Amino acid sequence: MASKYFRLSSLGRSSNLRDEDDEIEAAAAICMLQQKRRRGGSVPGHRVYNRDRAGADKQLMADYFVERSLYNEDHFRRRFRMRLELFCDLVKKLAAANSYFAQNNNCVGQAGFTPTHKCAVAIKMLAYGGPADALDDHLKMGESTVLLTLKKFVQTIIQVYGQEWLRPPTAEEMKHILQVNAARGFPGMLGSIDCMHWEWSSCPTGHHGMYKGHKGKPTLILEAVATEDLRIWHAFFGMPGSHNDINVLDRSPVFDNLANGCVPPVEFTVNGNDYHLGYYLADGIYPDWATLVKSIPAPANNKDGWFAERQEACRKDVERAFGVLQAKWKILHYPARLWKPSDLRDIMMACIILHNMIIADERGSDLPHIENREWPGPSDPPVNNIAEMMDAYTVIKNKETCYELRKDLVEHIWAMKGSS
Repeated sequence: MASKYFRLSSLGRSSNLRDEDDEIEAAAAICMLQQKRRRGGSVPGHRVYNRDRAGADKQLMADYFVERSLYNEDHFRRRFRMRLELFCDLVKKLAAANSYFAQNNNCVGQAGFTPTHKCAVAIKMLAYGGPADALDDHLKMGESTVLLTLKKFVQTIIQVYGQEWLRPPTAEEMKHILQVNAARGFPGMLGSIDCMHWEWSSCPTGHHGMYKGHKGKPTLILEAVATEDLRIWHAFFGMPGSHNDINVLDRSPVFDNLANGCVPPVEFTVNGNDYHLGYYLADGIYPDWATLVKSIPAPANNKDGWFAERQEACRKDVERAFGVLQAKWKILHYPARLWKPSDLRDIMMACIILHNMIIADERGSDLPHIENREWPGPSDPPVNNIAEMMDAYTVIKNKETCYELRKDLVEHIWAMKGSS
């Protein structure tokens, strides 16, 4: 094209040619050279794949969703990580909340993917964590559409279910948690707390210094609180991997509701002493706070050794929750390949929401259904009095209470062992 331009320019300077026609042709050539290629539309040389969307959807329905399906509900639960009834309810609510999941026609009038088809693709991506184009052969959805569907899916999951399944426990739920943990030897315990790293393989090289920590690879950190039933009641995700558990705790809102007086009171007695703050079991890296109970690293006697054994056994609740979360949603087990931390956060939170939903659906619960008006407020409510909040954090971080509580728990658990 450049040689044509120079040829036309030289011809335009020749007096033997028609000046007007040559000037028009030269101007057109210059415009073609200078004009940038517009984005969108058809790409020259790009192959268009005529995927049989209707056939793939028909096959998907015949495999799982018709009366006499090819695969039974056990197959569905193993492959989609949830019961068929829960998946159908999820599809219905997501289609009502986001028009993207409704079936629409494209510009030539062809029917697009059904809501069930789109949700099945998103669940498969979360459950298996493979490359996006791996679903093209049997679900007939291109790579870019798979990634868009995944992002829309996790965003809508958070929008529809986040308020219900990512919240602190209510008074009735907390009562149930306290009863279960008291029977295990830890009255006043609300759960166990720890952190998990998710490797980020697509982390920009310029950010490696911030996201690379003791793991040796760029990671993002999830802080979570879990109970014995593996329900995750608190999730704080997104801190760079160069931080440790203490840095994450200092920035986490896990105790903000307690400091602002937005949680139900916890009153319990251990070894004849009264306490007014619930606590979490933690590992040795955490600080000595009144709301954290750690193990004894070098037990000097049988009492301390028995307490350390029981504390470390119950603290594994959160470790088990991490293991189940990563085993159920393999996308969290493999290195993350998306580019934006916000997308990774949406995926993590959506997986936790689905994890909690499946636990409640499969194990059942004797707790009453929580209406919207009964849910607690946001995890980080506005602070009306800074001085009162600072005083509350002084109580939360009290070391003397931490040592006294652990001492009383040692005696309490030893007494429980003797009585048994």
